[in-house]
Amino acid sequence: MSISLKDKHTFGCAVAAKEYWEMSSISEAIGALKQWSGVPYLILGGGSNLLFTQPEIPRVLAVRMLGLELLKETKSYVEIEVGAGVPWHPLVMQTLQSGWYGLENLALIPGLTGAGPMQNIGAYGVELRQFCIGVHVIHRQGLKPQFLDAKACNFGYRSSIFKTEAKDQFLISSVRFRLPKVGFHKPNTDYGAIRETLMSKDIDPDMANPLQVAEAVMYIRSSKLPDPNELGNAGSFFKNPIVPIDRVEPLQQRFPQMPVYPVSEGFAKLAAGWLIDQAGWKGKSLGSVGMHKNQALVLVNYGDASGKELWSFAQLVAQDVQEKFGVALEPEVNLWPAQSNEVPIYRLQEKQL
Repeated sequence: MSISLKDKHTFGCAVAAKEYWEMSSISEAIGALKQWSGVPYLILGGGSNLLFTQPEIPRVLAVRMLGLELLKETKSYVEIEVGAGVPWHPLVMQTLQSGWYGLENLALIPGLTGAGPMQNIGAYGVELRQFCIGVHVIHRQGLKPQFLDAKACNFGYRSSIFKTEAKDQFLISSVRFRLPKVGFHKPNTDYGAIRETLMSKDIDPDMANPLQVAEAVMYIRSSKLPDPNELGNAGSFFKNPIVPIDRVEPLQQRFPQMPVYPVSEGFAKLAAGWLIDQAGWKGKSLGSVGMHKNQALVLVNYGDASGKELWSFAQLVAQDVQEKFGVALEPEVNLWPAQSNEVPIYRLQEKQL
């Protein structure tokens, strides 16, 4: 009998799994991986960064490892181990209430803790890799638990070894963090919207404490991003593109108001939401699919759209941005099944601007 996955992913598409297995311990995970060795299956966390492009999945292993363990405590920091199945936002709030800081800018991000290092989640100037010191994993073929330190995870912008060279090789069972204590951490309030929100509450951004920053982040996210419990979405659908500086300068001449963020020597990050908005897609919909009216970066299921329809719409948006700006957009959301044309289908020959 098939199991519906409609309420197990935030896009809320009608998808079913022929077989479904929840894993709450490492031994259960090893047993499941052993039983399904050699056959296709999906490891599913909270489903908050996932788009199913077909209506039926053969097998699903749902990660449900819970628990938080305090491994080490010093005057300046703590090290904690968190189960991959622990919901992310409650974890952020628990750490703040415990006086362990650093994750405040990542408040209200949906999903489970195990997906954090896979995606190297980030928001408002902070990324998980700044506080993640390693990940406990199980190799999906060797079936042996092992620990990968932060360097081995090869964290990048919305990426890690788990999305690149080791994609589909590991199951993440827990994540280890090092979090600073009070007096040893200054919250990042450089992001414009955070400063504005704090000032509107008569809080000096440079003097704000981590909990106040988290509250500002939650206010911003709630005002701009649709609640996936009410409107199917996975947050930001596309990555902000990182492009060579020599590609940016001609664009700035044509679009002086275009936001540009230097990231390293010779490269800059563009705002995908701004590009999509300027291309005319913000608030635009076709049938039950569209880009959200308040945030052009969010692809939305307004009703009973299928994953295939959502993906087709996303490609239309990306193609149009490519044609108008000569910039290729890449999905931040993971696709199942993986598509060999995730990027090439719309990565056309770049225009010479």
